[in-house]
Amino acid sequence: MKREIYQKMLEWKQSKNRKPLILNGARQVGKTWLLKTFATNEYKKVAYVSCDKNKDIQDLFTENYETTRIIRGISAITRVDIEPDNTLIILDEVQSVPSAISSLKYFCEDAPQYHIAVAGSLLGISFHNGYSFPVGKVDMIRVYPMTYEEFLLAKGNSRLLDVLLSRDYKLINDLRMQYIDLLRQYYFTGGMPAAVLAYINDEGLNQVRAIQKQILFDYSQDFSKHAPNQEVPRIDLVWQNIPSQLAKDNKKFIYGAMKKGARASEFELAIQWLINAGLIYKINRVKEPVMPLKFYEDMSAFKLFMLDCGLMGAMADTPASQILIGDSIFKEYKGSFTELYVLQQIKAMDTVPVYYFSTDDSHVEVDFVVQCGASIIPIEVKAEENLRAKSLRKYVSDNPQLKGIRFSMSPYRDQEWMKNIPLFAVTAELKSIIDES
Repeated sequence: MKREIYQKMLEWKQSKNRKPLILNGARQVGKTWLLKTFATNEYKKVAYVSCDKNKDIQDLFTENYETTRIIRGISAITRVDIEPDNTLIILDEVQSVPSAISSLKYFCEDAPQYHIAVAGSLLGISFHNGYSFPVGKVDMIRVYPMTYEEFLLAKGNSRLLDVLLSRDYKLINDLRMQYIDLLRQYYFTGGMPAAVLAYINDEGLNQVRAIQKQILFDYSQDFSKHAPNQEVPRIDLVWQNIPSQLAKDNKKFIYGAMKKGARASEFELAIQWLINAGLIYKINRVKEPVMPLKFYEDMSAFKLFMLDCGLMGAMADTPASQILIGDSIFKEYKGSFTELYVLQQIKAMDTVPVYYFSTDDSHVEVDFVVQCGASIIPIEVKAEENLRAKSLRKYVSDNPQLKGIRFSMSPYRDQEWMKNIPLFAVTAELKSIIDES
């Protein structure tokens, strides 16, 4: 399967100022596969080590951070003669040996000729006390679940992707039903590579859902493994409550919707833990559409989203028939799947700050407000072909310097105050805005 992030890894390899690479992200988003594939394609030799339950590696990084000794040890463990430039050293599951993360500082300072990359979950990398993180001494690339565009490639639809990227909306409209059918499939599988791979290998819908359920189970096990004991019940309550929060008309996160009398102070640490783990996205409200949006965010009002639409479908036990057949998935659940889908594509771009807007009385709410290159774009998400966008129109009329985007199931249309873009063209449209700004 082809991942867009591969290009970033190539740029890292070719950089004159290359530092040790940390490939991070939530569990099961494809970090190990990416590193192994990259090493096989781009290097003559690979020295791969899994740090999980590996006593030799633990001992190797316990004594000191002398890089010559560490290189010699990795060479002995992997039985690979490590050569600068020609060998990629991979330390997988590096969160299991936090001292290995600290050692990257010394590889940067004392042995920059060696290419070393580590993979770890945000769960482990973020939560080790007593070890210094090599700030400024590493390059970091965040890995997200697969996008709809990557799903098209995995399904062998490279020509359909080329048409999307061309933004030839007349031709795109002619192919509309193919894109919509593939979008339904993506809503079901989501972007977790194991689920996508099972689907394209025709292992069956039940197997795809079983993989998603296993990933969710593994995440819940990680709560107990990594989080403070007193926080585990709160973390689980927040995690399990996200689908129902998104199914509300007003998707602002309400603490009292989890349990009667719940307060922010009770759940702030639980929410932050899930954010640090990469399992949820917190989208804060923005008060003014002024660059940079960060200066105008309201951190007291926010929406929470899971990292993947397929996992949310599995958590909510959404029947495959409701997703894959007809328009049920677009009409029901108050657009929660569609809003998550759009956010998932935006977050994978990794360079687009994203917020939402609402008035204090919630009479006007814009699903997302993004800082896209030099442009601020208010975005309305419509799950159906219902083109009423009163909130977006009001927001743009109050801020006439802006032009809105509505992502919906309707074909492309450019109006004076906003553009309607088909849902399956989210990334292609936003990339073009960045390129033009």
